[in-house]
Amino acid sequence: MAGAPIIDLSQPLATLLREGTKQAHTEAETSQGAKLLLGGKLPKDEYVRFLMTLWYVYDAIERALDRHAAYPTLEPTYNPTLLARAPALAADISYLLDVPADKWQSHPMHKALCTPSLPSALQTYVSRLDALADSADPSPLLAHSYVRYLGDLSGGQSIKRIIAKAYGLDAGLAGAGELDGGSESGVSFYIFKELRSAGPASIGEMKRIKDWFRDGMNVAGERCASGEAKLAIVEEASNAFRLNMGLFSAIRSEPAATNKEEGEESKVVFDASNTQTEASWPLASVAAFIAAACLAHFIIVVGGFTGNRGYEKLLAIDEWVREAFQQFSTGSA
Repeated sequence: MAGAPIIDLSQPLATLLREGTKQAHTEAETSQGAKLLLGGKLPKDEYVRFLMTLWYVYDAIERALDRHAAYPTLEPTYNPTLLARAPALAADISYLLDVPADKWQSHPMHKALCTPSLPSALQTYVSRLDALADSADPSPLLAHSYVRYLGDLSGGQSIKRIIAKAYGLDAGLAGAGELDGGSESGVSFYIFKELRSAGPASIGEMKRIKDWFRDGMNVAGERCASGEAKLAIVEEASNAFRLNMGLFSAIRSEPAATNKEEGEESKVVFDASNTQTEASWPLASVAAFIAAACLAHFIIVVGGFTGNRGYEKLLAIDEWVREAFQQFSTGSA
């Protein structure tokens, strides 16, 4: 243990989590799977497959949080109406597969994901969540809420536009303050409600939600029975990042052969042979733009930016993405 950093456990839990996960942030930034996903470069069927894996993760997290809703360290951030993502993921999967909401788990793509069992990385993740839910102190579940929900709230509108552009989801290209039909859009996973109403959250409102969540984490930290319990949450957050990296590592960059045999074509982002617009964009320029935009978003998600400084960066990057899209559209006409 020589050289191990000394952690001041008297600090607020939100601060400890930000500082304690820096190494995990760095590792996540180098994930090839994350770059492919956030670059909109996956075949559509593989993107849907990834959403299915996320559904299993959120289903496990949210079942565990429901079970321990009144637990002292989990109660301050428990708000399924605001945060729950499993229903939105199910709606998006159903929309993208063009099947009824209660039928997507019977789809061949889902059956292939589960046969003969869930992918190893996904099973490891779900098993860890189930083990925490069954433990005497389920407080480390808060670490998984922190990693997943704050990541989803950070830059959600920017990544929504990238995903919508990649897979032809026109509804996802609307402004940040529009819900666009919710479950009918295919991008409802990236849309949150306002903290105190049922309206769609703007970027400013998402900042308020994140502030509320961090305040709740700090209350949870004060309720920890000991410094060791607080440290266990911090250590679990780093583990949560690595479990998510395991999901990224399972992403396949090529479409499944079975889909080709069925005659189904996956939409590939900016495929020149399938474009239906009059504009002709240089492929290299488009690729460079997408890579830069996605890198900027990914840094926001995993970089641990907080407070006014982080919010200003989020707004600046969001505005840059808007302007860049407009410049590419008008400049190529």
